[in-house]
Amino acid sequence: MKTTRRNFSRCLTAGLIASVLGISPPLLAQSAPDLIAAAQKEGKLSIYGVTDNEQANHLIREFRTQYPAIQIEYSNMSTTELYNRFISESAAGSSADVTWSSAMDLQVKLVNDGYAQPHKSAETAKLPDWANWKNEAFGTTYEPIGIVYNKRLVPAADVPQSHADFIKLLSTQPEKYKGKVTTYDPEKSGVGFMLVSQDKQVNGAGFGDLLKAFGSVQVRVQGSTGTMMERIASGENLIGYNLNAAYALTRAQKDPSIGIVLPKDYTLVISRVMFIAKNAKNPNAAKLWLDFVLSKKGQEIIANKADLYAIRPDVEGETTSSGLKKQLGDALRPVVIGTGLLTYLDQAKRLEFIKQWNNAVKAK
Repeated sequence: MKTTRRNFSRCLTAGLIASVLGISPPLLAQSAPDLIAAAQKEGKLSIYGVTDNEQANHLIREFRTQYPAIQIEYSNMSTTELYNRFISESAAGSSADVTWSSAMDLQVKLVNDGYAQPHKSAETAKLPDWANWKNEAFGTTYEPIGIVYNKRLVPAADVPQSHADFIKLLSTQPEKYKGKVTTYDPEKSGVGFMLVSQDKQVNGAGFGDLLKAFGSVQVRVQGSTGTMMERIASGENLIGYNLNAAYALTRAQKDPSIGIVLPKDYTLVISRVMFIAKNAKNPNAAKLWLDFVLSKKGQEIIANKADLYAIRPDVEGETTSSGLKKQLGDALRPVVIGTGLLTYLDQAKRLEFIKQWNNAVKAK
C-alpha cells in the first residue's frame, strides 16, 4: 500500500486510540521482498536447537540454496542445556536469534517470561490454532509419541496396543520384563518430564497404575532417545515407553528389529516449538528462517527428508499430520502450545511430581 499523508494520519490515529485504550495495535505482516532484503543485509543467523544435525541440515541446506547471502550457525544441544544457556546468555546481552526445541513447556515458559518477539506472516497463518501461541511460539512439527519394542525378542502376543495393555503387561509379567523396560528420566530430560506430566493429565486415574507398573519392573531411565533406541535394538532393553516415533521410524527403516506402536487409546503428539528471540541481533533473518520452516517446501523437507512429521495440513504423506489423522483419528492428542504447559513447571508442583515419580519407580 502506498503511504500517503491520509494513510499515515489514519495509522497514527489508530495507534493513539489503541494506546489510550490499552489495546495492542494489530501485528502486521512484513512484505516478503522487504523481509528478504533486510535478512540478506543482516547476512547471518544463529539458531539453538535440539534437532539432530543430520535432520536440521536438510532444512539448512535448502534455506542456504534459496538465500546464499545468509550464513547459518546451528548449535545442537539437549533441551535443558538450551533452556539454561539461552537464559544465561540473554542476561549477558547476547543470545541466539532463534530457539527450536521439543521441550514445549520450557519454550512456552521462555515466551511467557518475555524472551520472544512476535511474527505474523502468510506461513504462520497456515498453522492450526493450537500450534500458534500469541504469534510468538510456533509449532513446526507433528511428532507422535509411541511405544518402541524389539521385534526379535518381544512375542507378538505381548506387544501392547494401548496404554492399558502396556500397564497390564508390566503388572502381570514383572519378572519377565524386570530391568527390560526403559523411558525418559524426568529429572534429567526436559521433553521426558513434559511427556510424563502430559500422561498424568490425559490418563487421569490410570497414571498411578502406570507408575506402579514401572516400579514393578524396575524401569531403566535415560536422558536421551538415542540411548534408549540403542539399548532396545541390542536387546539390553526390550520395550521403550514414550519414545518419539519419528526417531524410531528412522531407525526402523535401517533396523528390522525395531517395532513401533502408536497407542489406540491416545497418542500424544508433540511439536518442536520455535520462537524468535526478543533481542535477536538478526531479527529479519530469523523471521525468514521461521517462514521457510513453516512454508510448504520446508514442511515437505521435514516430512520426506528429516522424518519429523509435517504439521501443515496441506502437506500429504505418511509422515504428516494429515497422514496420521487418517490412521489414528480421534486418538491423536496434540499437546497445545500455551500456558497449560506451565502447570508442572511451578517449582512446588514439579517437586511434588518428581517425588511421586521417585516414590513409585525407585522404591523397589
